[in-house]
Amino acid sequence: MVHESNRKRKASVLRSFRKVHRITASLLFLFFFVMATTGILLGIKKHSGEMIQAKTHQGTSTDFKEWLPMDSLYTNACQAFTDSVSTNLPAKVPRIDVRKGKGTVKFIFAKGFWGVQVDGATGNVLRIERRRSDFIEMLHDGSIVDYLAGSGGGLFKLIYTIVMGAALLLFTITGFWLWYGPKQMRRKKRE
Repeated sequence: MVHESNRKRKASVLRSFRKVHRITASLLFLFFFVMATTGILLGIKKHSGEMIQAKTHQGTSTDFKEWLPMDSLYTNACQAFTDSVSTNLPAKVPRIDVRKGKGTVKFIFAKGFWGVQVDGATGNVLRIERRRSDFIEMLHDGSIVDYLAGSGGGLFKLIYTIVMGAALLLFTITGFWLWYGPKQMRRKKRE
């Protein structure tokens, strides 16, 4: 009798896990689909033939002593952005990526997912690029909502990361028990 009651309790737990697993999956399906798809794209970005991420071009010198001052490089990048991309978008640069080994500085603009690669030594523009990988990354981590809302605090990204991480942990636990529980119950039944 104790064995049968124990079996019923385990079956009830499995049913509860199945229900939690199914409901959570139904509610978060779209988010997991976007996260999985963008994760794949980010994983292959360097092997996409520059469709997702442009290659970093080689500058003329990797020696900082031969480089122009950062403000000169910045001015050149902003001028190239204004002349070639848009006079309507602000030439605001929240991020500068210095690639000493390539002799290149990448200026990443705040709006429109644009970047300008400049030769550190000559100040010549090496490439004006559409930064698709930045857009995909923002979709992946949820920060696209903060970007579109203009909120710099990243509150949505924080909530999104916590919810998706907790859901993945929940799926792992419930998924394991949905696989292991029936095996354990069959083994107990044979005993």
